[in-house]
Amino acid sequence: MPERPVMLEWSELLAEEILDPNRPIVDPHHHLWPPGRGLSYGLDDLHADTGAGHNVVKTVFVECHAAYRDEGPDHLRPVGETVFVAANAAESARRAGHATIAGIVAHADLQSEHLDEVLDAHAAAADGLFVGIRDAGASALEPDALTIAGRAPADLYSRPAFRAGVARLGERGLTYDTWHYHHQNEAFCELAAAVPETTMILDHFGTPVGVGRFAGKRESIFKQWEDDISSIAENPNVVAKLGGLAMPDNGFGWHVTDADSAASPVSSDRFVEEQGAYYHHTIECFGPNRCMFESNFPVDRWSLSYAVFWNACKKVAADYTEAEQDAMFSGTAKRVYGLG
Repeated sequence: MPERPVMLEWSELLAEEILDPNRPIVDPHHHLWPPGRGLSYGLDDLHADTGAGHNVVKTVFVECHAAYRDEGPDHLRPVGETVFVAANAAESARRAGHATIAGIVAHADLQSEHLDEVLDAHAAAADGLFVGIRDAGASALEPDALTIAGRAPADLYSRPAFRAGVARLGERGLTYDTWHYHHQNEAFCELAAAVPETTMILDHFGTPVGVGRFAGKRESIFKQWEDDISSIAENPNVVAKLGGLAMPDNGFGWHVTDADSAASPVSSDRFVEEQGAYYHHTIECFGPNRCMFESNFPVDRWSLSYAVFWNACKKVAADYTEAEQDAMFSGTAKRVYGLG
């Protein structure tokens, strides 16, 4: 994993004029880490990105195993992350002119017998910002071939205890976020149909993999992915996040590999040319009112800058109506996560 300074300096080599700079944006998917952990992406880094020219007014933090407690019961250790993010959210609200962290998607083991205790603890720690849980189903077929290898049990989505946990989220008015790989889309579709009362958010397009055994198979994978997304969209309780395809495991080869790389960060035009079909198909299947653009930063900084990402989204959205664009850039996220 490249160090943060390399990622920052490299991704900022390409500057673009900001498109439609006044359009309000809610970024519904980013991460934070304290210094020395993960990508060491803190509030100052987030505000440097959200303040780079686009009108990002609110954000939603999504769990990333940051700042877990080092002691106490295992099932409560993820609450340390919520405490960490809530403190950053409070500071973001004090900084006039900067994006406010308006929601927290935390982590819990949805199969745990202590689930309600954990949810209560997240709610208490979040100061009104707790909106949902991500207990991701990503199960890598080739962990060694991936930069970010999900290690969930392969049958997680079908387990009765897990489905009961997802259902409990819905009963408590909470959302369920997940990410997984394209070969798990069918299993996720079955989960969504089995638990129709819980709002589920599909992250990163179901992560069509393009490395390892899937390298060089983009066309055939895309055809199956199209069918899978169409089937998933038939479940009205599922909402799609549009983003996260710039991760190295998607196989586009956009990412920097070292400080001396001769590669250039991707432009918004190249982004649309190579990935636009994923965006348009998902929007067609789900409709703009069930879609929200997501930055997935700082992970996608491996490939491009925050400003270029939102320029690309605006180019993807250009042919949609103003109301449809408003939904995808802010309205859907506000409604689904109850951000007001």
